[in-house]
Amino acid sequence: MKRIILSGCNGRMGQVLQKSIKANDELIVVAGIDHNPQQNADFPVYATAADVQEDADVIIDFSHYTAVPQLIEFAVSKKLPVVVATTGLEEETKTLLKEASEKIPVFYSANMSLGINVLAKALQAITPALESDFNIEIIEKHHNQKKDAPSGTALLLADAINDVCETKKDYIFGRSGNDNENKLSEMGIHAVRGGTIPGEHIVIYAGDDEIIELKHTALSRDIFANGALKAGVFLADQPVGFYSMSDLLA
Repeated sequence: MKRIILSGCNGRMGQVLQKSIKANDELIVVAGIDHNPQQNADFPVYATAADVQEDADVIIDFSHYTAVPQLIEFAVSKKLPVVVATTGLEEETKTLLKEASEKIPVFYSANMSLGINVLAKALQAITPALESDFNIEIIEKHHNQKKDAPSGTALLLADAINDVCETKKDYIFGRSGNDNENKLSEMGIHAVRGGTIPGEHIVIYAGDDEIIELKHTALSRDIFANGALKAGVFLADQPVGFYSMSDLLA
């Protein structure tokens, strides 16, 4: 049985993860971390990582980007593998993850959906044949409570595309004005916020007289919980290093 410390346990994704873990006889939450440490769970909940006393096999984090550096410090001090699924990380924090991966196993993905990560691979397969003749644009849609824009997933997809482009694209975050050139060298990334949309990403390849669209729709948050738990089980048995969904899907 894998023992999990759940960071962000009282948030939306934390609650979804709790339900998924309860339904799995091979997993158990031994402690939670949340800035609002309500004691309404079957395990102790602490306000900060430093307060946690329980032993575990892995940490799974769906918290807030400002809480991640402290969590990484705790993980390194306890020699615990950590899965970071929190979005909107600053570049300094991403660097911290890389540095921590020299001491502990670290798993990071901007999106824990297996489908999204397969989509990223598909985009890399078709982009080289299209980049010189097609405009590439990304539209992402999320619920009205999401704070960061564009989404980490939109950037994940954009980076996947750019990694295989012969001529790297300049990211344009939204468009405004009366004199846009809309060059092939640009990739527009557009954010929509409203209602309770769990997540939708559309990648558009628009050429002369033809359009290709690849779309991923999240119908519930369960898909992110499923991916995070698969990552946690995977990471708990890995040596020191930095891991991503490409390692899980290999």
